[in-house]
Amino acid sequence: MLSLLIGIVIICVVGAICFWAIDRFINDSRLAGLLKLLVALLCLAAILQRVLPLAGVNWL
Repeated sequence: MLSLLIGIVIICVVGAICFWAIDRFINDSRLAGLLKLLVALLCLAAILQRVLPLAGVNWL
């Protein structure tokens, strides 16, 4: 359980760093919005990939 929480925190930190980098280096607001959406979806998918097996849901 502790490794699950550490993994989720690491995913959130990496996502936050990506958000910061997008804000810092991308000038076009539409592109920045799309990249932020992509990062958010990837982080959500990575978290779900770790949590769903504990709930007994196998999707692959």
